[in-house]
Amino acid sequence: MKNRNILFVLALSIGMFATSCSSDDNDGETIVPIQGKYNLRQTGTIIDGKEVLIDAPQNQAGCPGDYLDLRVSNAAVMGDYNGSDCALTETTGTYVRSHNDLTITVGNVSSTSDIMNLTNKELKIKDKTTGVITVYSR
Repeated sequence: MKNRNILFVLALSIGMFATSCSSDDNDGETIVPIQGKYNLRQTGTIIDGKEVLIDAPQNQAGCPGDYLDLRVSNAAVMGDYNGSDCALTETTGTYVRSHNDLTITVGNVSSTSDIMNLTNKELKIKDKTTGVITVYSR
């Protein structure tokens, strides 16, 4: 009987410890910093419940890949290589991260995306308005 009581108390303590360590504050949120330079790799959407991604057509053949640079100052710099000479055009705006939302504003135009994946090697976002998925690598 004494052993049964000890086991019951032990099981109850473990159960309470396991539930007390759970944090609902960051459900689905990653703690990897978002700041960094990301190279555009793929774009796509969800069709019939499945992700369909292709190599980013925005990346011009023979040129470096386009990029998104999210700086510590909350500046967002988008680099676009164009033309036969691969001329770089940079557009600067700002960004705000709120939990798993990323809002980028250039001029008076803002777009908000869900952060689908953020690791030390990848940023995958899904535009909340268009549903377009964009995958960047670091």
